[in-house]
Amino acid sequence: MTAAEFKLLEADEPPPCTVERPSGTSPFLLVCDHAGNRIPRRLGTLGVSETDRQRHIAWDVGAAGLARHMAARLDAPLVLQTYSRLVIDCNRDPGVPSAMPTRSEVTDIPGNRDLDPLERQARIAEIFQPYHDRIGRIMDTREAAGQPAILVAVHSFTPFYEGWGARPWHVGILYNRDNRLPHMMLELLASEPGLTVGDNEPYRVSDETDYTIPVHGEKRGVLHVEIEVRHDEIESEAGQEKWAARLSHMLSRSVAHLAAKANAPSSLSQPR
Repeated sequence: MTAAEFKLLEADEPPPCTVERPSGTSPFLLVCDHAGNRIPRRLGTLGVSETDRQRHIAWDVGAAGLARHMAARLDAPLVLQTYSRLVIDCNRDPGVPSAMPTRSEVTDIPGNRDLDPLERQARIAEIFQPYHDRIGRIMDTREAAGQPAILVAVHSFTPFYEGWGARPWHVGILYNRDNRLPHMMLELLASEPGLTVGDNEPYRVSDETDYTIPVHGEKRGVLHVEIEVRHDEIESEAGQEKWAARLSHMLSRSVAHLAAKANAPSSLSQPR
């Protein structure tokens, strides 16, 4: 069988991603790399129990709901990934082992063992690439029209991690080479009472562990940030709404502050 003949997704299965508010007027573009936990019918359950498929190993709990509420508040386009990160992690380079893991945290993923090259390529071609192509097209369209595009990747993390223990942060602001928007958000979030905010915690962005921010944010030179919210904060709709209000407000304020700084006269240009 050739790559052209091998099909992963059947005709009646959902597309690899969905776009909500495609005509949103906001400068923000929201993306959710781990929004869904669906597994293509052809792959069965990957040998993973229903209980484990509801855990963080399969998707970012609460992230899709949070992102939807944020998109509604900001009137921003939102790209949501449909399929489980256990099938292929859309925030990893497809060539790294963690893109199609045989073990996630303490759970074995039998369906990912000894994958045929055609199976790997089908996951890339039918799930990973369409998702990132969709993000790229939105950003290309905005660039061609002279419209701003500020990339915001929405994720969640577990309250407890095996081998590390309890995680104290309520929210983490992540970045790598470009800290403009993240540092402004950190500065503003620091004034929020009762919040423990992670500066590149519990993760940090890197070329080895991330794909979306390095490719769509850093390479394009646009403002960007990855936001991680501890998922016990956003499992309920009430929690999602509360965090959406907070984060949308902080994003808008941060961009306004950055614009004001950029337009402020330099002290070097002042008359003597």
